[in-house]
Amino acid sequence: MVEIHPTAIVSNKAEIGEDVTIGPFSIIEEDVIIGDNTSINSHVLIANGSRLGKKCIIHKGAVLGTDPQDLKFENEKTFLEVGDGTTVREYATLNRGTTHSIYTRVGKNCFLMAYSHIAHDCQIGNHVVIANSVNMGGHVVIEDYVGIGGMTAIHQFVHIGEHCFLGGLLRVNKDIPPYILATGVPTRFAGLNAVGMRRKGFDKKTINLLKNAYKIIYEENLLLKEAIEKINNNIENIPQIKHLVKFLNESDRGIIR
Repeated sequence: MVEIHPTAIVSNKAEIGEDVTIGPFSIIEEDVIIGDNTSINSHVLIANGSRLGKKCIIHKGAVLGTDPQDLKFENEKTFLEVGDGTTVREYATLNRGTTHSIYTRVGKNCFLMAYSHIAHDCQIGNHVVIANSVNMGGHVVIEDYVGIGGMTAIHQFVHIGEHCFLGGLLRVNKDIPPYILATGVPTRFAGLNAVGMRRKGFDKKTINLLKNAYKIIYEENLLLKEAIEKINNNIENIPQIKHLVKFLNESDRGIIR
């Protein structure tokens, strides 16, 4: 059963799953897919090209799937994809991709707070929490289990590693390696996110190995390529260390210091 408020405007070409609710004055355009048990509150716009998973909650005034804010965009067919169980709070805005990657993606079980902005071609992982008024440029990549404090601005093409926690009011213009805390202006390394990792079930050995790796990166005054070589030669190559090394090798913008 689908419950649609009489004042809502829903295209008969939209694909609406079972047990979906659509609130007053919301607009659902024709090229839209909404998964089962999703709730759309009042005054929401779900624009063409949007694909919402199951059990999502979209709060009042949110705008999903509108054109990318990119002067090169020429109305190509692109998409926004939102994973199962994700909540989008009031007045958040999520744009579709451009031909660069076609999709803007938000993963499963994310929590996007009020007035946050997910720009074109961003790739957001699973279980990501983005606080109020976090704004990002295009092509940002955020891996799984990241938390970002309110009113932080993220430069285009920045890459943020998994299990990071970023403070509020930051200006992020460099990549942020996985498993760490970041704070300050300019944004800087503030230690391992050990509390968050313990809460997610990381064992003591893994946390200690990562601590040792980050001591090499941030305390030994080495060039990044030298730090990577030393980590490879001296730190047990567990999956988290492999991921860290891969992240460092692939960083285009350079990492925060």
